[in-house]
Order: sequence, then structure tokens, then C-alpha cells
Amino acid sequence: MHATMIHAPGDIRFEQRPDPRITEPADAIVRTVATCVCGSDLWAYRGINPTAEPHPMGHEYIGVVEEVGRDVTHVRPGQLVIGSFATSDNTCPHCRYGFQTACVRGEFMTTCQAEYIRIPLADGTLVAVPGDPDPALIPSLLTLSDVMGTGWFAAVAAQVKPGVTVAVVGDGAVGLCGVLAAKELGAERVIAMSRHQDRQKLALDFGATDLVTERGDEGVARIHDLTDGVGVDSVLECVGTAESSDQARRATRPGGTVGFVGLPHGVEIDGGDLFTSMVGLRGGPAPVRRFLPDMIDRVLAGHMTPGKVFDRTLPLSEVAEAYRAMDERRAIKVMLQP
Repeated sequence: MHATMIHAPGDIRFEQRPDPRITEPADAIVRTVATCVCGSDLWAYRGINPTAEPHPMGHEYIGVVEEVGRDVTHVRPGQLVIGSFATSDNTCPHCRYGFQTACVRGEFMTTCQAEYIRIPLADGTLVAVPGDPDPALIPSLLTLSDVMGTGWFAAVAAQVKPGVTVAVVGDGAVGLCGVLAAKELGAERVIAMSRHQDRQKLALDFGATDLVTERGDEGVARIHDLTDGVGVDSVLECVGTAESSDQARRATRPGGTVGFVGLPHGVEIDGGDLFTSMVGLRGGPAPVRRFLPDMIDRVLAGHMTPGKVFDRTLPLSEVAEAYRAMDERRAIKVMLQP
């Protein structure tokens, strides 16, 4: 098969690699129907996360089961399945509490920008899509593997509920999906922080009621202007930089909550500031598996179409161009199909 490998910053190659095989009884082999490039992949592409040696890339996928190990009973060959970017047995104590990304047997996927994928712990990781979905739904279903699931967790972690006012920091695919999640969960007002016209348009389509273009101190001041000096009930922090983290906390009212899902880089929180702010923080790697069945139902029922975050589709063989397009902000998110 062919798969994506990163050799150095900016050096993405689509190479011939050994076909994945069943190595454990709980494994499944999935033939990729669609995958994509994630904003977090750009950390390695830009050299912010070091690449000591060539390694495979990708953690988002939807595909068809080709083969299963002898212990797999919940999915079978021929089924269209979606899985999280993190594997999980879905039975350990952390999984039962709904935090499958902390599964005691789990691991993070890094091999999904490929024609075939080995999925460990297949019974706990994969969810079959019922029926024979319209191919037009593939983009939306693909987002559930990470960006929509992560945006959803950001909203849940921030305690979004009917009637609240929400701000979303970050206008990448996760932030845009966070806008959609907040609206789906009943937020009355959703303030999207974005400077880019194409992303602002999509945020409004997903349910944003207000747009804020300012950042840093000016962004916080604008949020307070929009809320009569109070701040918002819930903030979804979907970037992971020191500036975005600080902006999110300072835009939240006392007693409000920040749901942070942006992979932190250079983020430091002063204990005294946190203490006096009375702002709650919750987040981390999104337990996508917890939300997959509900999100699949919502997509199949037509309640939400998160696949709109894909503004470009390329053959998987052109994955290097997909990275370039996202790095240069010529695309919000690129879907790849074998």
C-alpha cells in the first residue's frame, strides 16, 4: 500500500509501505474511504514538534472493515466504520467514565493518511455507521473522527447548555465545529473570534450570532463590550497557544468555564490569577468515542453538516499539497481520498 510519511519539517512524502496485518486478536484492518490533514499535523510540518526520524502521519479516518482478529465481535468485514484518533477498549474504568482517550490500554493513532489502517482494540474503538449512507455524507462523517468530536468535547467541557452565551477562540476546523456544537447544545448566543472572511462565513452558517475580529487584550475587551462587562458563560479554546489560552480565561465571567482542546504550546497558567478569576478549566484530548454514536445519528438525520469545514478535496497521493494548502491558509481543511 501507499501511506504518508514525514521526513523533516515541510517534507511530506506518499510512499510505498508494508500492508498492515492483524498482529493482535483485537485488531481490525480498515480500507480507507477518506482521511484528512488536521491542524495539529502542522505542528510537525512546521518543525514546532521535532521529527527525529521519518514516521507515518494521520489520525482521522472513515473506512470499510476488511479483516478482523479472532476476538473482534462488534464490527465485521464490509461495514463502514468511524473511529477516534485514540484507541480504547471502552471497558476500563476511564472509558466507563467517558474518558476513552485515557484508556489504560489505548494509544494514539498516527498511521491514518494511508490506503489501509490497522486499528487496535477494534471493538472499543470503532463504531459502525448504520445502513448505507449517502456518499455525500462522507465528509461530515469523517469529521466525527476528530474535529467535530473535539469541538463537541470543547462545548461539553465548557458546560454549554441551553440559554448560555459562548465564545469560541480559534477559527480552524475544530473551532468552527465548536461553534456548531455550541449551537446544537442549545447556546443562545455564540461569539466566534475570527479574522478570516471565509471562516467567518462558515461560522455564521454553523450558528454564530456575533463575530469578533480582535485578539489579545482588544479581543477580551470586545467580548466584555458585547456582554455588558460581564464576560461569557462558556469559552471554547481551540488553538493551544499562550495568547489564545490567556484570552479565553479572561473573556470568561466569574463562575464560567473554559473548555480547552487546543494542543498546548507554551501555555502557562498563574495559580493566583486562576484563583481570583473563579473560572473553571476542563479539557484535554477529546474522548471522541463517547460522542460518536450521538454525532453519527445527528449527521444521518441531517441535524448538522460539519463536513462543510472541508473546502478542498484531493487524492490521497497529493497529500503533500494538502499540507501546503493548510499551512499557507489556502484551505481550512483538506479531505483526502484514495
